[in-house]
Order: sequence, then structure tokens, then C-alpha cells
Amino acid sequence: MGEMTGTIVRNYLDTITPEDDVYILGDILMGGNDYFDIGLKMLNSLPGHIHLVRGNHDTNKRWSAYQEQCTWDLVEASNAIYLDYKHYHFYLSHYPTITSNNDYDKPLKARLLNLCGHTHATDKWADADKGYIYHVEVDVHDCKPVSLDSIIEDFKLKF
Repeated sequence: MGEMTGTIVRNYLDTITPEDDVYILGDILMGGNDYFDIGLKMLNSLPGHIHLVRGNHDTNKRWSAYQEQCTWDLVEASNAIYLDYKHYHFYLSHYPTITSNNDYDKPLKARLLNLCGHTHATDKWADADKGYIYHVEVDVHDCKPVSLDSIIEDFKLKF
């Protein structure tokens, strides 16, 4: 296991409880088949109710493996998840996605907020000029999971 992977797993275990819902926005395992098999075993040991959105590196073969071998509560069979949380509306996708027309006159709870990965951005607002797009990549968040409550606070400060 690489140093970055080790850091991600340690931070995950320090943060996530068995009762938590965890949304992973694609490309969960990279590398060759040996690493993939080891990664699947490691992922199956993690706490939380894991929901996975398909990413561009989640090939058909890998996606089938997730569906057949993962002990997670749910592996999403789509490329996005709509999620309502505390009256906020989220569109969770692998790719940054424009979900509004920059309707700044509407309250934040009336907007559809995109949470995304894919680009390995180092700025959570890398695409904010295009709409309500927030990057949740580990690259942005010091290899730590980020809570929806923290994301909501960030959106309130930004918009």
C-alpha cells in the first residue's frame, strides 16, 4: 500500500463510524489487478455505509467486481446521485457538473449543489466560476473525508 493510500485509510478510520453514510465519487481503486484485489479486500473492511458513483477509471470489469465482491450496503449503478440533506440539495457526480444558471438570487437551499471529483483539483472552488461546483477530492482536503456539514458551511461562506 502506498504512502498516500495509507494516509487516506488512516484518516478515514479516524473519521468514519459504522453508522456513517460515505459517498465516494468514482475512481476508488487504481493500479493493476494485484493492487485491485488487495484494494477490494481493504475496502470491504472499512466502516460506514459506502455509496459509490462510477468514475472514468471504473471500467466495466472493475464495476462488475465492485457489484459482485463488495460487502457495501450499496454500489450505485449510475454516474450520479441526488441527495437531500438538511433541506439542501446535492448532485454527487464524478465529473464537475453545471447544475444551475448561477441563480444567485435564490436561497442556497433552493439551489442544486454539485459535489464532484475527477480533476484532482487542489482548490475546492476550482470550478465555482461555472456554477455551484465543489470539489471533494482527497487532494483538496488533506486526504481526509469531508462532511456534508462542512461543505454546507463552505457554501454559505462562498455564496
